[in-house]
Amino acid sequence: MMDIAIIGAGPAGASAGIFAAKAGKEVVMFDSGKSITAKAWVENHYGLPKGVEGPHLLNAGQEQATNHGAKLVEGEVDGIEETADGYALTAGGETYNAKHVLFATGMSAKLAEEFGLTVTEGTEPRVAKIIKVQEDGHTEKKNVWAAGTVAGVSVHTIITSGDGARVAVNILSEINGERYVDHDILK
Repeated sequence: MMDIAIIGAGPAGASAGIFAAKAGKEVVMFDSGKSITAKAWVENHYGLPKGVEGPHLLNAGQEQATNHGAKLVEGEVDGIEETADGYALTAGGETYNAKHVLFATGMSAKLAEEFGLTVTEGTEPRVAKIIKVQEDGHTEKKNVWAAGTVAGVSVHTIITSGDGARVAVNILSEINGERYVDHDILK
């Protein structure tokens, strides 16, 4: 049983994966390979003054998450079911069980809608639908969260990655029963 299953491994999903795995949680991230960041040239990302190719940014974020212990599954989640102690997600014929699910599916709310989450009209240009979330990223289902563009934040990678980290901190705080803070110091 994983602590957190993250559907989407773009900027929001990988950032959430970094925080959650670094905190010692069992994390699985699913990458459908459909991130719009894969087609991007990014010049407005903090700390990258010369810009970065979207595919490089995706690979670097996913690598950072897996270096902290997250598992990366390349494939699309094609089903989610509620179980007695969490959720069962299917991808590529395999089943993955998790206590918490985080939707970080970018511009697609299709799986969330099929799962029964409330979706509303998108707030960003070219984003048709988004998942209805509370301020902390919770959806109306227990232990189901959303972050990034699919949760209604701006499509810019710096913003979606920050939102993924923010929601991960909220999930970790709920799991731990106290506010989670992660600050490293120079060695």
